Amino acid sequence: MTRQPLHRRRPLTVLSLLFVVMALALGPTPSSAAGTDWWDPTSRPAPDSQINVTGEPFKGTDSQGEVRGFVDAHNHIMANEAFGGRLICGKPFSKAGVADALKDCPEHYPDGSLAIFDFITNGGDGKHDPDGWPTFKDWPAHDSLTHQQNYYAWVERAWRGGQRVLVNDLVTNGVICSVYPFKDRGCDEMTSIRLQAKLTYDMQDYIDAMYGGPGKGWFRIVTDSAQAREVAQQGRLAVVLGVETSEPFGCKQILDIAQCDKADIDAGLDELYDLGVRSMFLCHKFDNALCGVRFDEGGLGTAINVGQFLSTGTFWQTEKCTGPQHDNPIGGAAAPGAEKELPAGVDVPSYDEDAQCNKRGLSDLGEYAVRGLMKRKMMLEIDHMGVKATGRALDIFEAESYPGVISSHSWMDLNWTERVYRLGGFIAQYMHGSEEFGAEAARTKALRDKYDVGYGYGTDMNGVGGWPAPRGADAPNPVRYPFRSTDGTAVLDRQTAGQRTWDINTDGAAHYGLVPDWIEDIRLVAGQGVVDDLFRGAESYLDTWGASERHKAGVNLAEGAPASASSSESNPFTSYAPGRAVDGDTGTRWASDWSDDQWLRVDLGSTSTVRRVTLGWERAYAKSYRVEVSTNGTDWQSVWSTTTGDGGLDTAQFSGVPARYIRVHGLDRGTDWGYSLYEVGVHSS
Repeated sequence: MTRQPLHRRRPLTVLSLLFVVMALALGPTPSSAAGTDWWDPTSRPAPDSQINVTGEPFKGTDSQGEVRGFVDAHNHIMANEAFGGRLICGKPFSKAGVADALKDCPEHYPDGSLAIFDFITNGGDGKHDPDGWPTFKDWPAHDSLTHQQNYYAWVERAWRGGQRVLVNDLVTNGVICSVYPFKDRGCDEMTSIRLQAKLTYDMQDYIDAMYGGPGKGWFRIVTDSAQAREVAQQGRLAVVLGVETSEPFGCKQILDIAQCDKADIDAGLDELYDLGVRSMFLCHKFDNALCGVRFDEGGLGTAINVGQFLSTGTFWQTEKCTGPQHDNPIGGAAAPGAEKELPAGVDVPSYDEDAQCNKRGLSDLGEYAVRGLMKRKMMLEIDHMGVKATGRALDIFEAESYPGVISSHSWMDLNWTERVYRLGGFIAQYMHGSEEFGAEAARTKALRDKYDVGYGYGTDMNGVGGWPAPRGADAPNPVRYPFRSTDGTAVLDRQTAGQRTWDINTDGAAHYGLVPDWIEDIRLVAGQGVVDDLFRGAESYLDTWGASERHKAGVNLAEGAPASASSSESNPFTSYAPGRAVDGDTGTRWASDWSDDQWLRVDLGSTSTVRRVTLGWERAYAKSYRVEVSTNGTDWQSVWSTTTGDGGLDTAQFSGVPARYIRVHGLDRGTDWGYSLYEVGVHSS
């Protein structure tokens, strides 16, 4: 849910820090006669929010055959059903109509005095006018984090403004649910995920009914990339289901003991797949049995660390980073409201400034889950994973040439950007203000050009993150209404719901219907080039998804092949012979003598084109080594090398070369031991 803020936020108050920070984060009634255009419903609820868009939604592809349109890679349409059902107030739709959908939580009446989470996240005393429809005096607003922003008609306006793909992340957090005093249901995370999935399908049915029946509406839930392309080419909105939760499949850990096993993971992944989920996070905010998280900073981080302790019995643990990537600094800022919840005598630990990486990486169960996602052709969301866990996940994907990796809302280390693109993955930026969004888009522009990819945004609406504030009516280059959509076919005026009309210049990004206005603001502030890249976003997202679906595990040419080595460590109880590195068993290994110049050679039996070699190192790894090839076993050519090896799983990729023999030639050890490889894979793809 929440992103790493690039701007200063007001301090959070007492009760806050435990709640917030842990957070991250319809049959219509007949309307008057409607038009006959396919994009206008034959029966819309009355009264209802206006759309304030004219013109036919564009269809088809561009001259290169690419899907046109924007992609929101991270949204939470059904977050009002999360956290016990009373944290986010209002619904995205209601069969009883807009007045029922867009009303505040009961405890917010009459003046917001009991809107605990509202004053935690928004500062002040939390008091506000609770009435939504029809006055909308105080909400939705860009800085009101506890009120519905995804009303279906506002999503409709975003679609009409050019969006063609929307990822609806089903979201919740059991700890927040348990500590928040208002709730009307239990806190089991998977129960909430199931409900949110069902209601997303219900929302599709609700919209379909306006257009004459099943399949006729613009809101289409898709379960494969071909469906998504067809929907986008029809000019409709392809909706993809994802999951962002802290304890998927019940995989929390307590005192470092996993509360799930591989059977739970398989059953959980199968259930999510059957629900239509195609992408997911493995950890979020708290370390769990699968992976360590990317920290939050300052007082926010301290409070979440308290929540981590209350949930798992352990605080975050840090270590020195091994590369340029790093997690957010935890810092020493106090969070007194949260720290009061700790047992007597327990204090939040202090952390060394030069130890900024989460010690927990991707656990064995986490690796099993990553491979389970690959097996089911699902995509992994790496935002919120610590860099140690992310690095290992990317290692696994690189070893298999699997492209299904997504960074959807600016929460990964930005040094991973090219590595994600090299795999064929997709990147979106959080819905920052136009200046910040433009600056970050400019920073990564060269990489998008290099890999010929589009760009996305992650609105994270209903995600307790905060959204672009107004630049002001007197700011340079304000949005002037009405304006044309990026493709030029639609004209958008200020959006009106009930008695309230919103203007991006003076209201900021208050709700989802203002996404097109925000994009127009980006065009004016950051330039047409940024919007052009965003308009290619749907195509690039679908490219990543489609490539994941088409992925096939490559044949390992080395498995079972004859192997020899410069030396093998002697042990009276087990064998470390060369063949152990190509026997297909990741529990056996080859180990060399304890000196630098050592090699392992594999005979493929015949000459093949080789493009990729994978190496699974034991703790005794090579810091400097080469991958060499030969057609005759005598004349060797170096095709890949490194002087910065750090063990783990390495993938050497290079232009295809003919080879019968492959040699891994160690030059400099990373430890006092020799070299030790669990498994060597050789691939032609």
